[in-house]
Amino acid sequence: MFTITKFSCQPTIPNPKPTSNFQFSGAVVNFKLEYERNKRGQRLYWADASEKMEFLRKFSRGCFKGRSSKKEGKVEIEYVNGGEDVFDAAAAESKVQPDHLVIMVNGIIGSAADWRYAGEQFVKNLPDKVIVHRSECNPSRLTFDGVDKMGERLAEEVMDVIKRWPGVNKISFVAHSLGGLVARFAVGRLFELSGPQPDQARIGGLEPMNFVTFATPHLGSRGHKQLPLLCGLPFLEKRASQTAHLIAGRSGKHLFLTDNDDGRLPLLLRMVNDSDDIHFISALRAFKRRVAYANANYDHVVGWRTSSIRRQNELPKSNLLVNDMKYPHIVHIERGNTEDGASKALSNVGTQVIDLEEEMIRGLNQVSWERVDVSFQKSTQRYVAHSTIQVKSYWLNSDGADVVQHMIDNFLL
Repeated sequence: MFTITKFSCQPTIPNPKPTSNFQFSGAVVNFKLEYERNKRGQRLYWADASEKMEFLRKFSRGCFKGRSSKKEGKVEIEYVNGGEDVFDAAAAESKVQPDHLVIMVNGIIGSAADWRYAGEQFVKNLPDKVIVHRSECNPSRLTFDGVDKMGERLAEEVMDVIKRWPGVNKISFVAHSLGGLVARFAVGRLFELSGPQPDQARIGGLEPMNFVTFATPHLGSRGHKQLPLLCGLPFLEKRASQTAHLIAGRSGKHLFLTDNDDGRLPLLLRMVNDSDDIHFISALRAFKRRVAYANANYDHVVGWRTSSIRRQNELPKSNLLVNDMKYPHIVHIERGNTEDGASKALSNVGTQVIDLEEEMIRGLNQVSWERVDVSFQKSTQRYVAHSTIQVKSYWLNSDGADVVQHMIDNFLL
């Protein structure tokens, strides 16, 4: 079900009836509506996308008539079951529905609000191109449920969104922190082939375009300074691996690679190859672009190597960092190549003690990644770099705005 929760002008809501007239700034829309009361207050909703789009066209003509501001023209729709869709009202008024669905996924202890700024910038910059859906199926403490359970929930939510926007035919994912791992699991579940050729692969029936992560621990958080907060001290890193599940539940086990469900390898290690029922690496390969934004410093939660999928000797040297006037916090961009022999390297992991991090690097590098290194070293917001890179809250993390703009400017449509 869809609900309307936010407008630039407020409707006067009478006592609910099966069919009611609603006054919108002088424009009367006669519409058959169902009504629901819940803990969030009064809501209106209807069952199919055609009714929704017709309502928005009528609403935009009445409520936004004579206004040219894109901010005022923005309409937000919230699903009853969570998450928000953001798109431009002018597109609805002109009967032009964007064909590109962008799914934004929050990190640990996060919510759909974490991507509010970036989602609005997408609509402002590409008003007739994208519909942004800020996922909210894994908020707050639900992020402790584990990457697999969260990934299953995200896959279900994405399919629900796709059904409600029948006009879209392309899909992209943008995820922060733990959300990047959840998105990788979800796209593996949503992967399907529509024909014999690799370029005919689909995610939820749509053409996959961009898969973008911000400060995501792709290699987990186990040892090797992957959790910078522990300062690389061996006894702290060891203790963290032993106790992470007490703080972050099943997600903690996955991040520190201590899970062994039914005697199987850790989930993050399994996620660098296709399994019998989930095509993890094939799903990543299906996207036209895979991009990893990573904090080069001051991120106390996710290390540089794990977020950029690199070995220590592959990190760029200080003399290779750039100073970009347009994107002052983007310091290095690398378009990597795939590595040979990754699948073969993973085939013998059950017979020997292995370097889990190395195996994950090899597995993920079966597909190419664009690596964008970010530094807030000269920013007063550097100590919250993990949130600043996505502009979680504009008044606290505004210095990350150029990073968000860089993502939008390079987005493949």
